[in-house]
Order: sequence, then C-alpha cells, then structure tokens
Amino acid sequence: MLGRRGEDHVAAAYERGGARVLGQNVREGRDEIDLIAEEEDGTVVFVEVKTRRGRGFGGAEAVTAAKLRRMRRAAAAWLAERAWVQVRLDVVEVVVAGDGTAALTRFKGVDEGA
Repeated sequence: MLGRRGEDHVAAAYERGGARVLGQNVREGRDEIDLIAEEEDGTVVFVEVKTRRGRGFGGAEAVTAAKLRRMRRAAAAWLAERAWVQVRLDVVEVVVAGDGTAALTRFKGVDEGA
C-alpha cells in the first residue's frame, strides 16, 4: 500500500503541473511502468516511483542501470503502437512522514545521454 500511496502522490503532482496521467502500473510484457503522463507540450513521461518511509533506506539511488533498461524496453513496447512523440524518463522519490505527508524529489530526464 505504501508504494501505491507514493504513486498516487506523484500522479497528483504531475497533474498539478499540467500533465495528464495516461496510466499507472502499466504492464508491458514482464516489465512495468509505474506512471505514464503526457505534459502540456505533448512530451510523454515514463516515471519510476520509489517510495520510502524515511531517508535511511535509499530511494532514487535504488534505480539501477538494469532498471533503466527495463524502463526503456517497457516504454518502447508502449510506444510501438502509437505515433512518434517526444519522451522522457523520470524517477521520483517519495518520502512519507509518520503523519502521512509526503515529500517528493523529481529527477527529470534520468536516461539522457545514456
């Protein structure tokens, strides 16, 4: 449930920023994309969400090169049946406090230059 709460927080943050959520927990073969959003400029963003209860257990740094490869593979499969669009891979770290509030840190374009 913690992971789903984090994904919901992130989806709401993208929507507040003007994006439209296209899907959550989208499966493409063996791979999954936590969130797919389309920004106002038409960019489709594939998002990996890492939710933790505190900063001591790691978050965004848990997204390895292997995970980025799986994200790229899932994104390519999702895009295969759609018209060409500008894309970006983001990672969002969510830290949930004991009172239920969440702090989000967004790392945009994590796959650029890879």
